[in-house]
Amino acid sequence: MPEADLELNTAPPDVAVSSEDPWHTALAARLAAGDYDLPMLPRVATEVVRVSSGSDGDATQLSGLIHQDPALAAAVLRVSNSPAYLPRTPIVSLQQAVTRLGFAALGEIALTTSLQSGVFQVGRHEAELDRLWEHAIASAGFAREIARAKRVNVENGFLCGLLHAIGKPALLQLVADLESELSTDISTRALDAILEELHVEIGATLAHRWELPSAVRRALAHYRDVGVPLAEQDETIEVVVTATASHLATHLLSPETLDEATVGQHPGFAALNLYPEDVDALFARGDAVRGLVEAMKR
Repeated sequence: MPEADLELNTAPPDVAVSSEDPWHTALAARLAAGDYDLPMLPRVATEVVRVSSGSDGDATQLSGLIHQDPALAAAVLRVSNSPAYLPRTPIVSLQQAVTRLGFAALGEIALTTSLQSGVFQVGRHEAELDRLWEHAIASAGFAREIARAKRVNVENGFLCGLLHAIGKPALLQLVADLESELSTDISTRALDAILEELHVEIGATLAHRWELPSAVRRALAHYRDVGVPLAEQDETIEVVVTATASHLATHLLSPETLDEATVGQHPGFAALNLYPEDVDALFARGDAVRGLVEAMKR
């Protein structure tokens, strides 16, 4: 298909696509009208979200759900045996994974794996979807580390980090649908700008459809606002943890676009009352987070 038939080419390459760009206009109109389909959350993922946001975690029930999907069960065992989870001896069954890793770790693996198993249909944009999942996993890893440092709910931290930009895969699916209808391809520059500008809106709709916990909804809606003096800002601990983790993830995966000095100036560190040695410790966890990404990415 020809690329960029709908794109305005008057802006320099490093300037965000204007809201008057035809792709932006068409997609924003569909969002406003609700004229699009969203995928359902897989059953296993639904169960993980439910128990992760409450106090009634049931590892045996979760294990039973995973058993019903052989591909998911195999993926969970593969990740459980990765260096990211450091099993002392090989884990050969889901029951062993439950016993030795615990419900929280098993839930992380099952949720991340199930979300990557064809939930979003993005046409030719599979490489971009992979990049988005890598950033989501890295954000989840750093959010978990920050939550531990601040002695707040680690499971919530991981969940917020993983799902804070879930609108981007959903928007990527919508872009792919529109490309198919119009028989033309969006340009990379237009796609990047649209993902950044519109993902919160569609993410909020998806969060409502999936009945995500309130902490995740707040993180999704406000993670880009940390440090911005907006009266309506909801700067709860989950929001700040998520925003900081997302910046750390961007630096880890694309240091050429966001260097360590710039990340260190993010207002989230001050809002979390993290000392310089705490920040250095987070940067030092980069290899561990990268290992988590390598283990969990599809």
